[in-house]
Amino acid sequence: MPVRTTARRIRESRRRAADRRFGVHLLGAIVVAACAAVPFGLLLVLVKGRWGPLRRIDEGAANSLHHTALEHPGWTTTLQFLSDRVWDPFTLRTAVALLTVWLLYRRAWRLAAWSAVTAVAGGLIGLLVKTVVERARPSLENPVAHAPGFSFPSGHAMTAATSCAVLLLVLLPMVPRGWRPLCWVLALVSVIGVGFTRVALGVHWFSDVAGGWLLGLAVVASTAWAFEAWRSDAGRARTPVREGLAPELTGPHPEPDAAIRDRSR
Repeated sequence: MPVRTTARRIRESRRRAADRRFGVHLLGAIVVAACAAVPFGLLLVLVKGRWGPLRRIDEGAANSLHHTALEHPGWTTTLQFLSDRVWDPFTLRTAVALLTVWLLYRRAWRLAAWSAVTAVAGGLIGLLVKTVVERARPSLENPVAHAPGFSFPSGHAMTAATSCAVLLLVLLPMVPRGWRPLCWVLALVSVIGVGFTRVALGVHWFSDVAGGWLLGLAVVASTAWAFEAWRSDAGRARTPVREGLAPELTGPHPEPDAAIRDRSR
């Protein structure tokens, strides 16, 4: 009996140490996402430097899509509905918030923390970058839509990238394997669709949308790395992305965080 008690205490001590490191990893991941997103940083330099080829792409896409929007008001109404009701940040953030509450109900504490931190960090980092860059939105004749604030990066695009990634990585283990490719396609269509609507409505440049995608993916990749580091500390085997972030927590036979044991013993 004393041997079993000692072993249990050792495992509990290791789990608590892993939990503390998990918090440190999450904070570090936020810093990594904010400062070391290389593709986003390169795009930011090109935007700030008003690089000629990128400006021509932005202006060409904006003018072409704006011309189409003016000629097809029904198409424009559909885009506005998708942008303002289906794919708007409030709807996507609400979905992530409900997912986080559901994870807490299932006692998946750390996965809930990852979900919440990813969503909040994405929103705060995007707002910070907007404030620093201060890029003006497109100024088009007879605009079909309006949006407040600065332009780079697109908050809609960034929120779509982070929210769809969170929903996908958490819920994927619950989906039968044959249906999982469809889930990836739906997530990809949603992320691309959000960006397209923002450019087509004339409230963002194409580079704004690309910046939102890149920065959102950087945030998700960084926090997911932190979560995987905790799983490794807790004795969990790494899982492919196609299996979801934590299949043992949201799969057919979920295991609450409290039941995690060090499998390396």
